[in-house]
This record gives sequence, structure tokens and C-alpha cells, in this order.
Amino acid sequence: MKDFFTALQFLTRIRVVTEHDWSPAGFGRSVKYFTLIGAVIGFVLSGLCYLLSPFLPSHALAVIIILTEVVLTGGLHCDGLMDTADGVFSGRSRERMLEIMKDSRVGANGVVAFVLLILLKYSFIVDMPQAMLMTALFVMPVAGRLAMVISITSFPYARPDGIGKAFAQFAGRTTVVIATVFALAVVAPFGLEVLLSVGGAVLAGVLSARYLAGVLGGLTGDTYGAVTEFAELTTLLAFVLWIK
Repeated sequence: MKDFFTALQFLTRIRVVTEHDWSPAGFGRSVKYFTLIGAVIGFVLSGLCYLLSPFLPSHALAVIIILTEVVLTGGLHCDGLMDTADGVFSGRSRERMLEIMKDSRVGANGVVAFVLLILLKYSFIVDMPQAMLMTALFVMPVAGRLAMVISITSFPYARPDGIGKAFAQFAGRTTVVIATVFALAVVAPFGLEVLLSVGGAVLAGVLSARYLAGVLGGLTGDTYGAVTEFAELTTLLAFVLWIK
């Protein structure tokens, strides 16, 4: 359970236990639980939708759901998306891109990427039929974290150090299998259409990771966040376009 709580405290602001003994190996072992953490986030979002949808118009509900996800995750993945956009779209050398991504300041590309992310999530949530919104909100974070796990275990790390390096180095060969089993266990009960939509979103996230790895010579903690956000966005898009 310690590794589960490590994952929970890293990926969310939820604090069940106080943990001070952080280790690279512990971070690596926690990766297999990332999809379960996605299910925890999804449960909160879908539960909020269930409670508030009878009382709020769709646009207000969409804003509250997006705000809740950002607060719940501490904006971790949004920050990764912004840093990734600043670096990858800077037009500089690979080394300079990685330097830009480490800069705590946010540039124009990062701001544009964040605004577009929020606008698209808002639009997809507002346009989605109410009957499927709760399901979409539950499976969306699961798909995002599964795409992250596959990216962590499938691509080299681009930096010599960092927290993301611990994930990549100590995750272990069985991590992606365990994370996938957890994801299937929580998504499969919703039916084949939902399962295929999540699979397509995860594939889109992994393809984005492949592109980023080609540009940067590997992935970083920031790109893990960007991949997660892209997979989440693709999940919502799949529900809007396909599932009836």
C-alpha cells in the first residue's frame, strides 16, 4: 500500500498518510498504480457531476469540473503541457529545448497550449450528452494515466536526472502489464464502445509521446504531463464523436 500512497500523493493533492521517506525506487514502484489513481480522480469528477448536474447549467458545470481536476492534481499535468509547448515549439536545438522546459517561467507557447486545452475540454464537456458525461469523466483520467505509464516504460528519459528519471529507471518490466490490468478492470464494465474509445485515446497519447521523444531524444517529467493531458482530451473527443 505504501507505493499506492506514493502515487496518490504525487499525482494528486489527496493526503491520506504523511510520507517523508521518498526514494527513487519507491517512485518507480508506484507507477503501476497510476491508473488506479486515475480512477480515484475520475470517481471524484463523475461524483461531482452527479451531484451538481440537476442544479447547474452545462456551462457552469463544465467550469467547475475542469477547476476541480486542476485543483485535485495541483495543475501538475497542465504545467508539464505548458513547459513542453514552450520547449518543443521554440524552434531551438534539442539541448536548448530541454533548457527552456526547465525554466520556471511560462512563455507564449505554453500559455496558448494551456488556453486551448481548457477551451477544448470545456467545449467537449458542454457538448456531450448528459447521459454519457459521468462515464466520460470517470474513464478520462484512467486513459490519461495509462498513456503516461506506457510512455514511462517505453521511451528513454531525456535528462540525466530528475523525478521522471526515477519513474523510468525503477518502474520495472511488469509495470505496464499491471497498470493495464487495473485500467481494464475499471473501464471494461462500461462496455465495448467505452473500452475502444479509451484504447484509442491511449494510442493517441502514446503516439504523441513517440513524437516528443523523437524531437527531444527521449521524454521528461514535463512530457509525461503533456501526454496525459492529450490522452484525456482525446477521450472526451471520442465520447463526443462516437459514443451514442
